[in-house]
Amino acid sequence: MVNAQASRRAARSLRLLAGVVLAICGAVTAFTASAEGTEAQRLRFRQAYAAAQQGGDAWKAQAAGLEGYVLFPYLEAAALEHDLRTLDRARVDAYLARYPGLIPTADLRRDFLGELARRKDWTTFSAMYQPGLGDSLSCFALQAKLARNEPLVFDRDLADLWKKASLPNACDPVIAAAHDQGLLTPERLWTRIQTAAEAGKGGTVASLAPWLPPEDAIAAQRIAQALNDPASALRAASTWPDTPRHRQAVTLALQRMARKQSTVADAAWSTLAPRFSLSEQQKGAIENALALFHATDFDESALERLAALPPGAQTDAAREWRVRVALARQDWQAALAALDALGESQKDDGEWRYFHALVLEKLGRKGEAQPIYRSVAQEATYFGFLAADRIDAAYAICPSSMATDETREAALLADPGLDRAFELYAVGLQKLGRREWTAALAGRDAETQRLAADLAFRKGWYDRAVFGLSSGDALRLYEQRFPLARQDGVVEQASQAGIEAPWAYAIIRAESAWMTDARSGADARGLMQLLPGTAALVAKRNGLSWSGGDSLYEPTTNIVLGTRYLAQMAARYNGAPWLASAAYNAGPNKVDQWVEARGTLDPDLFVASIPYKETREYVARVMAFAVIYDWRLNGNALSIGSRMTRLGSTYTLPSPGAVRKPVACPAPAVAKAAPPTAPAVMEPAPAEASSSPAPQEPQR
Repeated sequence: MVNAQASRRAARSLRLLAGVVLAICGAVTAFTASAEGTEAQRLRFRQAYAAAQQGGDAWKAQAAGLEGYVLFPYLEAAALEHDLRTLDRARVDAYLARYPGLIPTADLRRDFLGELARRKDWTTFSAMYQPGLGDSLSCFALQAKLARNEPLVFDRDLADLWKKASLPNACDPVIAAAHDQGLLTPERLWTRIQTAAEAGKGGTVASLAPWLPPEDAIAAQRIAQALNDPASALRAASTWPDTPRHRQAVTLALQRMARKQSTVADAAWSTLAPRFSLSEQQKGAIENALALFHATDFDESALERLAALPPGAQTDAAREWRVRVALARQDWQAALAALDALGESQKDDGEWRYFHALVLEKLGRKGEAQPIYRSVAQEATYFGFLAADRIDAAYAICPSSMATDETREAALLADPGLDRAFELYAVGLQKLGRREWTAALAGRDAETQRLAADLAFRKGWYDRAVFGLSSGDALRLYEQRFPLARQDGVVEQASQAGIEAPWAYAIIRAESAWMTDARSGADARGLMQLLPGTAALVAKRNGLSWSGGDSLYEPTTNIVLGTRYLAQMAARYNGAPWLASAAYNAGPNKVDQWVEARGTLDPDLFVASIPYKETREYVARVMAFAVIYDWRLNGNALSIGSRMTRLGSTYTLPSPGAVRKPVACPAPAVAKAAPPTAPAVMEPAPAEASSSPAPQEPQR
């Protein structure tokens, strides 16, 4: 009997153990499915997500079986977001309780609070509100307070908002209430007016002006006029009184007008200078703006104006443009003097070291130029490659590779946030994936972020590698930072279009950093950032199919049309990739104007004289990237100079046996192998143009 009981206990124990093992295996299987969804799950998720975006509950039938999938919470969130106008708090609270801490949860809370504000349901709004959700919701929270007849307290409720140069519309009733409650003293109004004026926000200034005493209100309105319509301000300024506020308005108007029409600003300055008792600082700011924008126009007086600026009016931009104008004039003595006048940190920049050597060479001081060229040639940059060509040296590209760390890699793959990020990328929701990526890696150490970027590269998510490997030793990870693995037909399509594949790759890398869903503020889309209208014309011209603007997010379509458009630009400039790159960025009409004005310059001098900072840096970046991609494709690279043919000469595609420059890793003691980094405007969010009244760099 005892043995039988023992046997039964043993059998029961074995069954329990087997159950535990099966449970563990099931959990592992479920985790594996969650950590990396199957293609069947992804297909079903896409279908359910499309249904969820239409609202209602129809998506639930298509999502059956996906309850354990890592992206399942995004389905209900999409449906709730669509149905926002009809939601009640209970449904939102239920979702928030089920999925705390997730990005779609935070989005739903924020968006539902905005909907409650629209409904003016301030009781529910106040119950659900959390601070730190943005200026609009902060102001809605203050509107809720006003609805309860609670007075505002400036230091508690408005002090932080008051420091902003502009605020969303939700803040208008709050600011009006603050005025009605007597909180907006003239001192406080002028504090915010000054903040707005410094940021170029004329609308904010104009909105605050009526609340000032009459004389102050007139002065504030003229500051707003100077910012919004400098031409009319300057026409009227001769009748203005010579007061401190009006001097500020005159200064702002002249700076703004210099940016638009430097000759008109000149005439106004000569009339108004005797009329107003401007400070030396104000005079310097005006003279600086006039000199800078005469420089971008390459007026005859530009060099003399820049050289004559008093020390207090000098800026880095003014000093650099003094060099650019002298180089464009090929006045080597003036260029040397301008280079000597640069600030110490500017002199260390590769651009000015290269041109210092070039100017010395032009002045017959080759012995002094050579060591400078050799130093710059140690850098894998546009100017480093130009310098290497000057001394017939190998290109200094020093690649590195990442050591694997399986333990840390497994931990990263198990991270829930990165798990969601990779799955969102896999199902084509890259924008949401980037948000999960950023949140998951916030505050992580550099090595962890580097490992995550390498993982993204291996999964084909190239833009995360480009942006994640953008500093320090990671700049030497050329395989990840200049990807070739998923070519999407670049080589084939470039060949069919009659252009070089390395150049096409360089354009993709510079335009989108491999973000297939990139979209600019001007509505340029996809890998090669084509405007839908341009793409439609290119398709028609080349007899290609065209399915509308959204087709540009499909890599193959984008590359087919983008390479043809590049070829079109190249044909306009005798095949020259560098000029075609400038036209791709700034438009061919602008480039035609620059060619007409300075078409006799050598290419490196021409690029240095491009008035648009963005285009100047873009051309340099693309030409450097073309060298790096050429090396990646062919083992060595065509010289950068071969792609930068003089204006008027014809560029021909290299033959299969074309001579290429060797690439070598420089000695560690002098190596600075850092290729040009990807610019910030890569992200799809539109970059706002600077509205500063005193620009550091001319940018029209």
